[in-house]
Amino acid sequence: MKKVYGSAAEALDGLLFDGMFIAAGGFGLCGIPELLLDAIKDAGTKDLTFASNNAGVDDFGIGILLQTKQVKKMISSYVGENAEFMRQYLSGELELEFNPQGTLAERMRAGGCGIPGFYTKTGVGTVIAEGKEHKDFDGETYIMEKGIFADLAIVKAWKADPTGNLVFRKTARNFNPPAAMCGKVCVVEVEEIVPTGSLDPDNIHLPGIYVHRLIQGEHEKRIEQRTTRAA
Repeated sequence: MKKVYGSAAEALDGLLFDGMFIAAGGFGLCGIPELLLDAIKDAGTKDLTFASNNAGVDDFGIGILLQTKQVKKMISSYVGENAEFMRQYLSGELELEFNPQGTLAERMRAGGCGIPGFYTKTGVGTVIAEGKEHKDFDGETYIMEKGIFADLAIVKAWKADPTGNLVFRKTARNFNPPAAMCGKVCVVEVEEIVPTGSLDPDNIHLPGIYVHRLIQGEHEKRIEQRTTRAA
């Protein structure tokens, strides 16, 4: 089965449709699938729902799709750093489903494991719990959260072999593995594709069984908040 494609557009060919649900890896600008997001923008696919910790910044990451009004709904933990995200949400142009970060990660992981729902204490007694099933275990109240089952997962990794085994680099791992797991189809962009057998099996962070398509590309190393001091 061919997994390696020549470009982001080729890797997404035949997968995109209006109104689809996409799970995207990344945290801030760290480990975001920037090439695949650019290709989705160029494709013009609209009315998208994204499950992602945040939406990057105004001109990078999912933020570029907010600018073009291609996103209908965000399932996220954090709105900060993106003025357009905040503006669209406050003006009612963008639907937003807030999730605590741990809950969002577990919803993705649960979907990837075929688990339709789970109970958590996080969010009990807050607006997060409104409209959700409550259940008591050993005298403690929990709320039901549903697993995320996305039409497409797009993620960024450091290295891969041609079969799709992935290695992430340090904090760039973040939401990428659970996002990759929960998509019906998973497309990955990496900095380097290495020969089959060159990755230590004990160091593989996500097995290739989850990965359907793969590209190698050049990536921009942006710093979200540059903090410096006088010399």
